[in-house]
Amino acid sequence: MAAATGVATVALSAAGTLGAATYVARRVLTPDLLKPDDTQILGVEEGRVTLGLTAESAQPGRYGLWLDGGLGHARLGAVLDVDEDCATVRRVLESVDSGELRVGPARWNQYYFAGSPRDALGLSTRDVEIDSEIGKLAAWEVPATGGAGGRWAILVHGRGASRQECLRAVPVLHELGFTALVPMYRNDLGAPASSDGRYSLGLSEWRDLEAALLYAVDSGAREIVLFGWSMGGAIILQTLDRSWLSDRVRAVVLDAPVVDWADVLRHHGALHKIPGQIGTLSRALIGRPWARRLVGVHEPIDVALTNWAHRADELHHPTLLIHSLDDEFVPVGPSILLAAKRPDLVRLEPWHLARHTKEWNTDPERWDAVVRAFLTEQGLGELGSGEQGLGGLG
Repeated sequence: MAAATGVATVALSAAGTLGAATYVARRVLTPDLLKPDDTQILGVEEGRVTLGLTAESAQPGRYGLWLDGGLGHARLGAVLDVDEDCATVRRVLESVDSGELRVGPARWNQYYFAGSPRDALGLSTRDVEIDSEIGKLAAWEVPATGGAGGRWAILVHGRGASRQECLRAVPVLHELGFTALVPMYRNDLGAPASSDGRYSLGLSEWRDLEAALLYAVDSGAREIVLFGWSMGGAIILQTLDRSWLSDRVRAVVLDAPVVDWADVLRHHGALHKIPGQIGTLSRALIGRPWARRLVGVHEPIDVALTNWAHRADELHHPTLLIHSLDDEFVPVGPSILLAAKRPDLVRLEPWHLARHTKEWNTDPERWDAVVRAFLTEQGLGELGSGEQGLGGLG
């Protein structure tokens, strides 16, 4: 009887571990399309707004607030003061783009800009569609001034983000004479879903970027630069490795990129106090053909293929990595390692203080200058007088 009880306990424990690992794996791969309010507006004055104190609302830099369930938007500037006793922060109110700014709930907008490039930046914008294997993908096309058209940049947002994440890069690209293309990809809100409705961590999404590359080439692009944020970086790295169009790409700029998904998943497991064996099993399940139905994916996801620090010798494109040493979501370690392994090709521009993908927010002038200098070094732009060059790590 005792032996039977022991066997049953082990079986139940194993089943529990498998169930927990399956849940973790599904959470990683499932798009999180609901965006609830997460910020409290406590007071509105002329040129300033008081918010509830959170890790986000006290960050230095420029950010936005979605108002009225996302129908309105305001832009915020510098922190004026923080009252930790009352748990409040007061910031500069730069503008109200739309809607009514009033006391009540709102949603933090880390992108700062809202709407299309036409709405947010006042730039001429075409709403176009890109033909992909899963259907038509909406994209914004911001033509180069004067219709030059041969120099293009394709901008790829991160996991659970939207195209608006990419708007921060459009002004400097427009200044340098690029046509900017900002496409959706599979499983975005409003885009066609993949057959399983799951993220593939870049291992299927790259095909949508390939479709965007083909659109650009067919539209006259001769020099292409790829920009990616977070998982957008992982998508770009897979595209450069797998696409027949990769030789059309001249250079790459990655902001807070996922260079190694296993490292990111281990980091989040530790943050959420997930036992090591469950985290390890969840990563294994993602890549096992027999576990496809369990995890809910159409194709196994080999996380090892996303480790570009290990695959550094396979890279062929000049790459600028912009990554905060204080990134709380995608640790900077793999970016540092990748830059150290390929100093001939990869350059790291480290940031301080910025949370994940918020390097531009904390210092937009520096971000623009770093990008401008890098593209100029690749023969894709010209530095104005007095512009700063690229710094090193340290």
